[in-house]
Amino acid sequence: MISLEEFYKQMAEIDVDLSSLLPGGLNKEIGHFNVFNMTVLMKHIREKPHMPYNRRAYYKINLIKGRNRAEYADKVIEIEKNALLFATPKLPYHWIPLDFEQAGHFCVFTDEFLNSHGIVIDDLPIFKPDSYPVFELTDSETEKLTEIFMKMHEEIASDYIYKYDLLRNYVLELIHFGQKLQPASAMSTTQNSSARVSSLFVELLERQFPIESPQQKLKLRTAKDYADRLAVHVNHLNKLLKEATGKTTTDLIAGRIVKEAKILLKQTDWNISEIAFSLGFDEVAHFSNFFKKQTQLAPLRFRS
Repeated sequence: MISLEEFYKQMAEIDVDLSSLLPGGLNKEIGHFNVFNMTVLMKHIREKPHMPYNRRAYYKINLIKGRNRAEYADKVIEIEKNALLFATPKLPYHWIPLDFEQAGHFCVFTDEFLNSHGIVIDDLPIFKPDSYPVFELTDSETEKLTEIFMKMHEEIASDYIYKYDLLRNYVLELIHFGQKLQPASAMSTTQNSSARVSSLFVELLERQFPIESPQQKLKLRTAKDYADRLAVHVNHLNKLLKEATGKTTTDLIAGRIVKEAKILLKQTDWNISEIAFSLGFDEVAHFSNFFKKQTQLAPLRFRS
């Protein structure tokens, strides 16, 4: 996982004065926030910027102007003109600019920056595991978002004693802008039993990930594990999930494990035994058979 320290080191490597990147009063604040102008940064970059596919220890909101490709786990999203991108530490992504005509703005912040003021960032719909992370924008929407980012730049350079409170409001304005762009179905509040249980199940499932090291092992592995944690009978859980999602509990668990397995196979150098163990398989053969059944490829074949 890329830390904030590593992020600033990478920024300094493109010939940008590191001292100019750090906002004033940073150490006096709870949490971290900063904002950047891509047009300024691109002047210092001698080749197309490359952001490695990895998990980051911070949140990021990016107003993109230019041709880009965003790769989220097994999703590939082509950006032709303008887009708003949300990145969370829970989901690795790879950002690939496709030409030098890049502009826009982005801000980075930690969860403490919002949580310290009573905002639980992971409860916001835009940062939920099943939310859509990239939104194409019209010229009008891009103009409105640019104005918010320009206010951020102006405020972070000011001496206003409460500037970070104001910057939090700007971050929330960006978040709400993105949430309004989400489909209505993704924003609706669950009203029935099956939807409520399904929502709790998905949240519990996602808490098991990401797998950060070969020593980490899934704590909840079977349908019964989840049913026990949710205090419902396993058959009842299966029935409710089937009603809400069309899939069985076992299918949902398997799908999420396969998704993580693909990430680990492609983005780490862990051997197959280490990956199998971390995903709850006691035998490598069991993991190989499981992966091949789900993807029609052996783990090593998929990695290559």
